[in-house]
Amino acid sequence: MLNLQATKVLTKEEIKGLAPSIYTDKGSPSTSEKYAHISTDQVISDMELLGWGVVDVKEVKARKSDTVGFQKHLVVFRNPEITITSEDGDDVYPQILLTNSHDGKNAFTFKAGLFRLVCENGLVICSQDFADMKIRHYGYSFEELQDTIKNIVEKLPLTVEALNKFKQVQLGQDQALEFAERSLSARFSDEELAGIEIDLDELLTPTRVEDKGSDLWSVFNVIQEKLVHGMFSYEYGNKTRKARKIKNFKQDMIVNEKLFGLALEYAQVAA
Repeated sequence: MLNLQATKVLTKEEIKGLAPSIYTDKGSPSTSEKYAHISTDQVISDMELLGWGVVDVKEVKARKSDTVGFQKHLVVFRNPEITITSEDGDDVYPQILLTNSHDGKNAFTFKAGLFRLVCENGLVICSQDFADMKIRHYGYSFEELQDTIKNIVEKLPLTVEALNKFKQVQLGQDQALEFAERSLSARFSDEELAGIEIDLDELLTPTRVEDKGSDLWSVFNVIQEKLVHGMFSYEYGNKTRKARKIKNFKQDMIVNEKLFGLALEYAQVAA
């Protein structure tokens, strides 16, 4: 799972212990002669020069023995000097999420994430302003990385402004149920949804008193937590099953992005 709450900067030894593929010093044997290998370790070093430290890492499980060390991995960066403050004390801590692999199938891909202190909620941003920002291995340079990170940081205040609008948008009961129903597509395919039944009222019920509210932000937080952590049940045939917690960081990011995009749609309609 994604951990956007982490604040402690990891050491090289800790990173290597959690995701050794980050330090692979050559490309997979399946890569072509044109493949230019740039280790994720180099990007981490360059990000440190820009003030961003690593606070979390993940790697997918290699399906075959010959892919071990080359699989897709995730690095979460935080810069302690960059905080977006709010008058109500709901400070926002930006993160940058980097995904890469050493099998020649992925460029360096950067996404923006945010962690809000008050509600202890992390999310991955999905909007037109934050389309995936990619840097190819071939021709990689520190200057291009610097420009990419600067571009992300400059747009963050606009996203925080959008999140503040989430708090101002009130959802009626029918709208909340519609939002809950549409949010299921962030985790399940149409084929899967056709074969199961989920109690939307249960999905909308907060697990904590502080999460109660009919505003879009409260509803978003409740549903996001339940979908990601598997805090709901569903009917499959004649059986009731407990949903599983999402453990794959790729699926976690997809669910987060889709939910953010859906909430943004509701906020824009209400504007």
